[in-house]
Amino acid sequence: MEEGEKKIKQEDCGEDNLGSGILTLTNKRLAFDKTRARIMDFSKHMGDTILDVSLDDVTKTWKEGLLIKKVCFTAKTSEGEQIYKFGVFNTKNWLKVIDETVNENKNQ
Repeated sequence: MEEGEKKIKQEDCGEDNLGSGILTLTNKRLAFDKTRARIMDFSKHMGDTILDVSLDDVTKTWKEGLLIKKVCFTAKTSEGEQIYKFGVFNTKNWLKVIDETVNENKNQ
């Protein structure tokens, strides 16, 4: 993490295209770190950070799903706008916290 960056929320989850990993929200960015797990010894290992989006680049947030609920956001990337959908617990809370953090970041 960078200087002055604070972790706000973090959860082990899965993304539709990126697979399983850990979603982290800080006061400056949204990041997704890939993980590897082994069933034999119940271990989980951190992999590479495969998504690192500045909060300034988040353009839209929403939640979707009836049975399998997901928190979603659209972000500007080098390849254009991308949509990410994360299966987290308590999507309502995640959406609220992401929206609040993005608004606070824009007001600074």
